[in-house]
Amino acid sequence: MQTVSPVALVTGASSGIGRAAALALVGAGFAVVGTSRSAAKAEPLAGVTFLDLDVADDKSVRALVGEVVDRFGRIDVLVNNAGVGAVGAGEESSISQAMEVFDINVFGVMRMTNAVLPLMRARGGGRVVNVSSVLGLIPAPFMAVYAATKHAVEGYSESVDHELREHGVRVLLVEPAYTSTSFEASSMAPDSPLPVYAAQRNVSRDVLATAMRNADRPDVVAKVIVAAATDSRPKLRYPAGPMAQRVSLLRRIVPLRAFDREIRQLNRLAG
Repeated sequence: MQTVSPVALVTGASSGIGRAAALALVGAGFAVVGTSRSAAKAEPLAGVTFLDLDVADDKSVRALVGEVVDRFGRIDVLVNNAGVGAVGAGEESSISQAMEVFDINVFGVMRMTNAVLPLMRARGGGRVVNVSSVLGLIPAPFMAVYAATKHAVEGYSESVDHELREHGVRVLLVEPAYTSTSFEASSMAPDSPLPVYAAQRNVSRDVLATAMRNADRPDVVAKVIVAAATDSRPKLRYPAGPMAQRVSLLRRIVPLRAFDREIRQLNRLAG
């Protein structure tokens, strides 16, 4: 089946930011495909076709992109939103656990991007919108592995964007701050917890819980995703929400020593 509407593919669309983004893109005139590890269990959304996808599986990624092209004939926008959180000190996550987080948050982005780029280059246009985080810009004590994945997405996206502009394709970053989703509840706990970090880990969980109580709604981020997908002159980075905008600005203008001190104060770290 061919469609005259532009087609957006949103990973991790069954809840949170992905679900809000899928709805917002429908409202912006896109035919939207949303993905979930179990699409049959996803709550239906008007205008959204749900399909199964595991971004950590090469075969699943290839099959999904092939099915979207068979059904719709094109992919104009890919929103890489699927991801997993991880909490705990860096030393408390085994390498195998860190690899699991990277396989979803980083290599999942790469798998999906590589799968759609030949289609976009052939059409001479397209956008890949990667949902990063302000934690891709700043340190995140007791979320080191998660922050590392978002720093990786930032560097990957900016580099590939330079590679693709001459082909009419852009790779853009949306950078939310804390957002009202199931992130906190669904984040991986450290698989190698150490007593030396227990007290501060609990403090950090409290800091996160407090931040989540004042978090942006998913639709705030969704509007920014639509802007990245549709702006006639797109920006490389789109901070999503007031807090994200402040963090992005402060990271650029505050001296390093003062910024370091602020990070420690916000995370209730001694010294």
